[in-house]
Amino acid sequence: MVSSTTEKLLVETVKNTVVVTIKNPPANTWDEESLTGLKQLVGDCEADSGVYALVFVGQGEKFFSAGADLNIFAPGDPVVARNMAENFGGAFETLANFRGVTIAAINGFAMGGGLECALACDIRIAEEQAQMALPEATVGLLPCGGGTQNLAWTVGEGWAKRMILCGERINAETGVSIGLVEEVVATGQARTRALELAAAVGKQSPPAVAACKSLIQSARSGNIAGAYTVERDKFVGLFDTNDQSEGVNAFLEKRAPQWTNS
Repeated sequence: MVSSTTEKLLVETVKNTVVVTIKNPPANTWDEESLTGLKQLVGDCEADSGVYALVFVGQGEKFFSAGADLNIFAPGDPVVARNMAENFGGAFETLANFRGVTIAAINGFAMGGGLECALACDIRIAEEQAQMALPEATVGLLPCGGGTQNLAWTVGEGWAKRMILCGERINAETGVSIGLVEEVVATGQARTRALELAAAVGKQSPPAVAACKSLIQSARSGNIAGAYTVERDKFVGLFDTNDQSEGVNAFLEKRAPQWTNS
């Protein structure tokens, strides 16, 4: 059973999905404790073959997460800045590289590091009242948790520049129109919808999902011609797994597959 090392991240297991609630009132901000806890938590989920998906949601009705606690940076200490940058980067890179599917249920404001957490996820579901921004430059900072890279990859250079360089805040409707979020739902429904998608993940072969995800994300740093060979190799590699045989035979036998993630 996966557990959290910090009270700022609440954990609930729903079948093969781990639901993580960001809890650091009043705005669910990130700090060293919660970022370290997130990295440990995702690592534990990675090691647990029974975990297929992660869902993130903010506690309360107003904030998904408002990002970093700016009190940390008020003294202007570069040593503190380096430490926090490493914490943000390490936590969100670990999240982005999780073998299963990660879903952000954006149930309110997702600002700065809060939006970077959502961007590190595979899928984003936003409630209709959600507001999203990377406003770091407004206070003399920049997004250091992958924001400059992940936002540009997700929405394109133009919108990334509007949000980061102009400090533009966008609502859920605009978010879905530019591809920042995949779906908009009514207030209070993001967690439910995210769990529905996570349940759909549970019907897929975990090794196949992991292989597909790594291939999709490799496009960010590779070239398409080289990826074709890797794609074929990973396909053949699935034949070394029990789930490949189970999936094909379950289909032929007209029954639901019983995945073992092995």
